[in-house]
Amino acid sequence: MIKYKIDILEELSKRGYNTGRIRKEKLIGEATLTQIRKGAPVNMKTLNDICIMLRLHPGDVLEVVPTDDEKIRFF
Repeated sequence: MIKYKIDILEELSKRGYNTGRIRKEKLIGEATLTQIRKGAPVNMKTLNDICIMLRLHPGDVLEVVPTDDEKIRFF
């Protein structure tokens, strides 16, 4: 399972991208912000945008943590 390594919204806020600015400038859609809050996956375009805004690589934002079922199935 792919999970976020960091609190994306907190890190965006530290870079000056609070949710008000994100909404006003339509940088990330409201539904996508909700997905991020829930820890749900986002599409590649959104991940690209997040990485650019945070000046990070995808590996700095995401990590793979296999579930027990994934370990049984793939290992």
